[in-house]
Amino acid sequence: MMADEQVAERIGGVQTPALAWRGFMGVAGAWHLLGYAMFSVIERSSGRWIGRLGPWSPPGWPGKEIGWAIVRECWGRGYAPEGAAAAADWAFEQLGWTDMIHVIAPDNLASQAVARKLGSTNRGPGKLPPPHDNLAIDLWGQSREQWRRTKG
Repeated sequence: MMADEQVAERIGGVQTPALAWRGFMGVAGAWHLLGYAMFSVIERSSGRWIGRLGPWSPPGWPGKEIGWAIVRECWGRGYAPEGAAAAADWAFEQLGWTDMIHVIAPDNLASQAVARKLGSTNRGPGKLPPPHDNLAIDLWGQSREQWRRTKG
């Protein structure tokens, strides 16, 4: 996934296998140190790893994020909204989050569509911490109360 330019451009850029491994280890380490991080997405039919999604809030992040990244050949199959919804349920109920955001590039229409399916709205431009502080991003999101109303 991190070698695919079209996928990786939205999540930090193309990475060598060594850098991707380092990022993967950071996610695994966050589970041990914080008690949460993104989940691996495993395709049921094939058993293969196809992406990551879930809670993420590194230092300096503009909020508690539910994010997603799926390998390109699996885009459009509903994995991102389904998994992000389950992750949001978990973050609100188990982690006690009161708000969630999604960091989305202004031209990333596919992720904007996922955010809308989740019931999130565009809150306007945001800022990421260095070294990503030069990226144009919008912050999408909703409160726990809005999430509960959306789910009915």
